[in-house]
Amino acid sequence: MTDTDDVKAPKIEFPCERYPIKVIGDAGEGFADLVIDVIQRHAPELDPGTLVTRDSSNGRYLSVQVLITATGVEQLQAIHVDLRATGRVHMVL
Repeated sequence: MTDTDDVKAPKIEFPCERYPIKVIGDAGEGFADLVIDVIQRHAPELDPGTLVTRDSSNGRYLSVQVLITATGVEQLQAIHVDLRATGRVHMVL
């Protein structure tokens, strides 16, 4: 067994190109566009062509994944806060 004190989160070096952000929320009209709009506020270079969507098996949820150039922890935290503030996002990975 490994001592949990020795386990460290992987270190991300910024800027980090092609950093994936996956957002899971209620499926519905405009959810993917909402996610793109929020992320572009913090990562204007976002290429919507990297967008990948996937419906849940029952169609209730939608996952949206995009790739950005992450510039720092502050940027990632701001994206997370703004996405959650929409009221339609359940999880940001």
